[in-house]
Amino acid sequence: MEPEESAEPIAAVAALIHAYRPDGRRLRELLCLLADRPADLAELVRRSALPRKTVEEMLAAAGGDLAREGGTVAITAGRADAYRKRFGFEQLGATRLADPLRQRLADAFAARRIMEQVIAGAPAAVSELDHVQATPETAVRRALWLDGTYDLRDAVLLCVGDHDLTSLAVGQVTPGARIVVADIDERTLEYIDDWATRLRLDIRCFVSDFRFWLADSATSCADLVFTDPPYTPEGMTLFTARALQGLANRDHGRIVVAYGYSDRHPSLGLQGQSAANRLGLAAEEQLRAFSRYEGAQAVGSASDLYVWRPTSRSWRLLDGVLSDVQTNIYTRGGQSLEGPPRNGHSGWSAVPPAVLRVTADAGFPLRVVIAGAWTGQADHGVGQTDHAAAAPARVRLGTLFSTGIPVGMMIRTPFAVAADLRADPGAWLLRVLLAANADRVAAVVPSGHQDVRDEAGQRALAALVEAKCTLRFLTGQPAAGNTIVQATAVAGNPPSPGASVASWMLRRAHGKIGNVWRDALLAAAQETQETSGHTLTKREARAIVEARARRPDILSARLIDLPRHQIAGLLEDAAASS
Repeated sequence: MEPEESAEPIAAVAALIHAYRPDGRRLRELLCLLADRPADLAELVRRSALPRKTVEEMLAAAGGDLAREGGTVAITAGRADAYRKRFGFEQLGATRLADPLRQRLADAFAARRIMEQVIAGAPAAVSELDHVQATPETAVRRALWLDGTYDLRDAVLLCVGDHDLTSLAVGQVTPGARIVVADIDERTLEYIDDWATRLRLDIRCFVSDFRFWLADSATSCADLVFTDPPYTPEGMTLFTARALQGLANRDHGRIVVAYGYSDRHPSLGLQGQSAANRLGLAAEEQLRAFSRYEGAQAVGSASDLYVWRPTSRSWRLLDGVLSDVQTNIYTRGGQSLEGPPRNGHSGWSAVPPAVLRVTADAGFPLRVVIAGAWTGQADHGVGQTDHAAAAPARVRLGTLFSTGIPVGMMIRTPFAVAADLRADPGAWLLRVLLAANADRVAAVVPSGHQDVRDEAGQRALAALVEAKCTLRFLTGQPAAGNTIVQATAVAGNPPSPGASVASWMLRRAHGKIGNVWRDALLAAAQETQETSGHTLTKREARAIVEARARRPDILSARLIDLPRHQIAGLLEDAAASS
């Protein structure tokens, strides 16, 4: 007969499993893991795909039958046989469904080893962007599943966000695939770009903040889209809508989505899955716990894989869904669902006096306000505004990044622009400087922003835009914790043909790079024609562009959508081509 102190835990475990019927099998599988070898809590969550709280419930029930050492836990050797018999471990093994990807995964050892190296060196996760790293095995499993389900050779796969670096795994498994990556994190884009070059993969990277815009080159480009969005209803809806916007193949395209939720809260699953209904998407497949992560223990360190197909209704609904975008889509940080609305910003209702001094005091009347909650009126003190001053026009960030400041707002010159960028995750400031062709721009960013927090960041940003504007950094203004970035347009003729070409391109960030570069060369040649006696035709200019571009694949893209490391290289090539 079992000792009484040992019988109590096993009875408690049995009662817990009984309560979970018919889902008790997953708890029995967890017991198999505990009987197999010692493991820590994170490993148990990841291998079982059960929420952390459920795993903790099982550990609490097993209590005295567990051996704990150095942060790991396992069923004691003396009790393992009792658990095997009581909970049918032999039956579990005999009836466990085979993994259809097991053999292909074993054969893909080279890709797995490379992905282990790639993910180990990846940029640090940004918690405010809900970054949780998928395992190297998951990246390869995704690539193998996509390769075994769809014809990807000569097709275009769009990754709407790719912190998990799935694009690099797909490129190795299916060398003929053409891959486009759109992401807000420029560090990730540069990292993918570097590895794609090293591995000779066909991957193009573009910057996008899906709350405001999808890069032009990522729009209507793809046959298949993959995305792993923030696990909120708002994040799921937004990323899925951008995925739909990225499809070019409206009849036969598919959207593949990774989405995880705790099975302790099925309503969260329903809320996330409702994105498909909002967009008129037909559900074709769902693969349970397909992806595994280092973290995200609340959802079992796992997510399901969904396959959705557009219907004719999807295209009618898309614009309406995108027009109703929520900017707070994350689970953590200042841009989480619980934070203040970030399409505005709490704290100021009017343009602060320090910002106005940067614009009006220099003789540049403020005509445009970008983003934020500012009304455009001047704040001369707490609760006091200058109602006599004409309110400037307001421009949304999405409008600015998509098309620039409307021409009608720039009829009267000189003029200034004020931008409330206190919610900038990092990518906005540079693109505001590129998109806002004003005599002066005053942009307020957090003092911890990557472009202003130290001298190195300030110098790098100033060097990137020096052919267009000069920068000053007013730290601690308009309040502690903020910095005003003052950008003043360069006056007079550029000092050299190279600077003239770079300036031309920086002022036309929304145009196709190949066309803008060609026109810049023509304009520079015309300026020097009298002294050089040389003329340049459009065909000759285009030939120069194609010969001097180190990245011919970006000539059809827009400057504003490029990662900054590509912008720097492009401007060097353009300046040297004149």
